[in-house]
This record gives sequence, C-alpha cells and structure tokens, in this order.
Amino acid sequence: MALLRSYVSGEWHTAADEGVPLHDAATGEEVARISSAGVDFGAALEYGRRVGGPALRELTFHQRAALLKALASHLREHRDELYALSAKTGATLGDSKFDIDGGIGVLFSYASKGKRELPNDTVYVEGNVEPLSRGGTFVAQHIATPLRGVAVQINAFNFPVWGPLEKFAPAFLAGVPSLVKPASQTAYLTARVAELIIESGILPEGSLQFVAGSAGDLLDHVTAQDLVSFTGSASTAQKLRTHPAIVRHAVRFNAEADSLNCSILGPDAVRGTTEFDLFVKQLTTEMTVKAGQKCTAIRRAFVPAELLDDVAAAASERLAKVTVGHPASEGVRMGALASLEQREEVRRSLKALLDAGSVVFGDPERVEVVDADAERGAFISPVLLKADPERSEPHEVEAFGPVSTLMPYTSTEQVVDFAARGGGSLAGSVVSADKEFVREVVLGAAPFHGRLLVLDADDAKESTGHGSPMPQLVHGGPGRAGGGEEMGGIRGVLHHMQRTAVQGSPEVLSAVTGRWVTGAPRTEGDVHPFRKSLAELKIGDSVVAGPRTVTQEDVDHFAEFTGDTFYAHTDPEAAAANPLFGGIVAHGYLVVSFAAGLFVSPEPGPVLANYGLENLRFLTPVKVGDSLTVTLTAKQITPRIDQDYGEVRWDADVTNAEGESVAKYDVLTLVSKEQP
Repeated sequence: MALLRSYVSGEWHTAADEGVPLHDAATGEEVARISSAGVDFGAALEYGRRVGGPALRELTFHQRAALLKALASHLREHRDELYALSAKTGATLGDSKFDIDGGIGVLFSYASKGKRELPNDTVYVEGNVEPLSRGGTFVAQHIATPLRGVAVQINAFNFPVWGPLEKFAPAFLAGVPSLVKPASQTAYLTARVAELIIESGILPEGSLQFVAGSAGDLLDHVTAQDLVSFTGSASTAQKLRTHPAIVRHAVRFNAEADSLNCSILGPDAVRGTTEFDLFVKQLTTEMTVKAGQKCTAIRRAFVPAELLDDVAAAASERLAKVTVGHPASEGVRMGALASLEQREEVRRSLKALLDAGSVVFGDPERVEVVDADAERGAFISPVLLKADPERSEPHEVEAFGPVSTLMPYTSTEQVVDFAARGGGSLAGSVVSADKEFVREVVLGAAPFHGRLLVLDADDAKESTGHGSPMPQLVHGGPGRAGGGEEMGGIRGVLHHMQRTAVQGSPEVLSAVTGRWVTGAPRTEGDVHPFRKSLAELKIGDSVVAGPRTVTQEDVDHFAEFTGDTFYAHTDPEAAAANPLFGGIVAHGYLVVSFAAGLFVSPEPGPVLANYGLENLRFLTPVKVGDSLTVTLTAKQITPRIDQDYGEVRWDADVTNAEGESVAKYDVLTLVSKEQP
C-alpha cells in the first residue's frame, strides 16, 4: 500500500522504511502505511520561520482572510472524495460531514471574522489609548504582532479534518505558519487534505507543513517564538507540557485533553415535556455520532432521582433503533471505532466503570452489524450505564466511544457538585425550562467548563447541540480538559500573537499603529478631506469647522420636529432643578447634527456614504447661546481588498467657545479608492 508522504522544507518526503500499516476501521483491510523516518524536524521548523513566516507577515489580515476563503472553496469542491476516504475511518456520511464540512466551515468563519473584525493591516491595535501623563504627551497603546515562529499542531485521531483546520485557521490569520502532525490511525485522510491544500498553490510557500508519522525529536527544536497545540489524552498532554524545551523556553502550549462532559436534566423536565425529549435525544445522539469518539460527547448524564428510570427506558428505546454496521451502507447510523486498538481501550475503560454501576443498554462484547464482520472491524455496541454518582469511577474514567453513564441527583447544589467532580470539562449542557434552576447550575458549573449549552423548547430548533464547537466561541476547558482555549474567534488569532504595550508620544503611537492618536499632529490643507480619495487621504488629515451658535429656536424646533420633548430641553423650571444641567440644554443629537452640517462637504465626490457613529459620548452640556466648533480628523483608513472603496474612521471632537469638548465620537464613512 502507499506510504503516506510528509511535506516539509518545501518538498514532499517519503520515508525510506516500509512504515506501519493503517487499517480500514470497518473491514480491517490495509489502507496505507505511515512513517516519518528521515524527516529533519529542526530544518522543517527553521524553514517555517525563515520562509513561511515572512511570506505571511507581508500580507494584511484581510489578505490572509481572503486566502482562507479561497482555500475553503477549493476544499469544498473535493468533499465527495474526502467523504469516501472518511468512511475508512469508521465514519458514516453524517459523521464525515460533521468532520469535513465542519472543518471547511471553520475556514469560512475565520475568513469572515478576519474581514469584519480585523484591520486591513499587519498590526492589531488592542483597546484604547492609555493616558500616562497629565499633559497628554506620554501615552500607551497595546498592539499585537505575529510571533516569529511556527505553530506546531499535534492532532487527535477522531477528527482528521476538522481538528487540523480548526488549529490552522487562527494561526494562518494571525500570520504564523503551521506544522501539522495528525494522529496515525486516521492520518491518511488528513494527508489527502494536506495534498489538496499544498498542491492548490493558494497558500504562500512555507505557511503549511505536514508530517505523517511519529513526531520524533520535533519538540527538541521549538523556541520561545514557537507554539504547540495538542489534542489527545491528558497523560500525553502532561508529558508534552513538561518537555524540557517547552519548559526551558516557556513555549506557549495549548492542550485539549480528556473531558468527562456532562448533561443535566432539570427537575421540571418530566416525561411528556419537550425538554425531557430533548435531553434523551441529545444524549443518544452524542453517544452515537462518530461512534462516541468526540472530545465533547456526553459521558455523564445527571437526572433527578425520580426520573432516572424514565430516562433509562426512553434512552434505551432510542438506542435500540440505532443500526450499527459498515459506514457506507444505507440505513447505518453508527459506524466503527477508529481502530481495533481503540475498541480494546474502550472495553478496558468499561470494565472499570462497571465496578461502579451496571449496564442499562448494550453489550460491550457483542454487537450485530450490517454489511461487515463485527470482529475484523472495530465495532462495538452503544452502551448506556447506570451508576452511583458518589463513586469516583464515573468522574475519573472516560470510555472514548459510544458510552455514557446515567446518574441520579436530589438537589441543585448536589448536581453542581457532581458536575465539578469531572475535574474540568470542555462542554456541559443543562436541559430545562426553569430559568432559576438554569441560572444556579450555569453559575455553579461555569468555573469547571469551557462551554455550557442551555437547551429548551425556545432554542432547540436552531441549537447546534451539546457537542458542536463553534469557531466563534472558545473551545477548551479547565483542569482535566487541558486548561487551553482553541478557536474562540479573534481570541484564537491573538493566541498566536505577542501583545506589547508601546509607550511614547501621540505622534510616535500614530506612526507605529497607523491610527491617528489624539495629540498627534493634524494636517489642515486647502483641500477638504472629503474631497480626497482613499489613495490621496492621509492619517491626520483634518478640517476645523464652525462656530455655530445654538439658539432657543433651534432647541424648540428640534424638540417639535423629532418629538424628543424630554424636560431638560423643554421645561425651564424642571431643567433648572436638574443637578446635571441647571437649565435648558440642547439635545445631544442636535449637537451631533449641527456638527455634521459644519464638517460635511456636500458636493458629490469620493465620500460615498456615512454608515455609522461609534463611541459617542456627550461630555459637557450645551446651553442656549453656546458656540460649537467641530474638528474632524482622519483616524484610520481601511481599504477593502475586494471593492473599489474602503472605510475611513474619523475622529470628531465638538467643542464650545471655552474649548471644552461637548461631544466626542467616531464617524464611519465609505470612500472611493480613486477619484470618481
């Protein structure tokens, strides 16, 4: 059979030895062989730092986002091929879509978030400017820049597509190259994805490397600028976390490990309620999707003691309808485990769990299968257990397969305690329509969970379910679950970047960040900034307009015209009694409207539209007779790479005759890249 190739240091590498055989999970037939013999891991990491890193850092966040979108579209065209190969891992078509479409979806999601939430720049500016001096000449700004190393990504066998892509996407968007090492059992599927990506030519050279086989001495070569992300067992995570090179260089290490996730049924969800049915359906689904080989699957199901028998009966009824067999066969709802070794591991774990309970449904040693040999393939029956929650085993032993344990509870405080005994979990769920119960459980269990789903009749139709990590949200958990956070939207991107506090003058910070900072020089030219195209406009270009005096007639007209007759604008006696105003004041939105009338350049030109205001604050009351002046300054310029226009953020500062700021805000406009 074919020996899987690695892609390192800019070329494909085939090991000199015969490799270790990999088998079809359903038939036992050999699929491929795997070996990383001969890979120079030190050279691969150096290649990523020397070639991949600089190529990525030349691109803006928006350019990287566009490449992620193009890559996602390319992989989507090859889904049928990947589905067929995925079946060899034991996955049904539904399981394969969960893995493959989910991974492609992560790429699309990060592409979208990168375009919407990150600047079209190479530096990320975080938070507001921090004043450090009374006069405003010494200020600070946090920025984030890409680490100058490689993101080493060691993945688990259960999600050979989604797993690598959910790590790769935020690293790539951050500007950090990746080296992907999948688990061997299902590496042939990851290898094909790597081939499709690399051979497409979409990504800059060196931004993705792939290793098929053992990690060898890979970690011996990591530096303080590299990152390591691991998904797998807690014991392996502990070994990697304490690797001498990782400890010596304080390498950023992210682990997603074992997780005894729980689902909690509320006391209100008795048989016959929507929530009862949702709980049972979710439990059995989580047991059988990917044959239970999900790091987010429900391992512990806590139910009110008086509902234990009802839940056991209903879940058993649903599990009895699950057809196990060859994943490509029609009607099969659960395929095989990833390997025979994995099946034996599940059986060993089940023996430990049975010391604390009994079987409600299933037989760990026998199962009827469709279109396959139950012994040659890694098949096992779904197994539902019932156990005493005061025993330690259900909270310590994870059978990584289609196994879950029902346990009773008698109070809210008790079930929160039981949930915490898992030692830290990736995901938990609460199924209840009782909002007070939900609040107590969520707040009590939150410190021990990375994610909590509340499921009820209101959100069930659109809920993505207990076990579906979303790229917008943190994926990780405390304690036993590894203590790390993967994805999490922009949080996942920033994990691959260094946050640095830059201190200096406003002019220096403007130069470093590419954003105008209050106190930095402004440029008032003969040409109104609204007459300049994106190509002509510069940070700091400014216009000062006014003054305009606010009259009583203005305030009265605005109140009548808008219907805003709040007493501070219309009732002199009441306004005078107001401790903030001491008399009639102009509407804040009247002030903003007057400011727009002052700074606008009304003729057609490069400015296409005003699409909003942000950070609006009214700072000083405006009285009748006050004169208003507005200073508008180009603060940030963001070209859109796929449009003939871009976005300009303007700093607006409205002041009175004494020079006091009465209103501050950002004006957002769309501006043509060239003169119309």
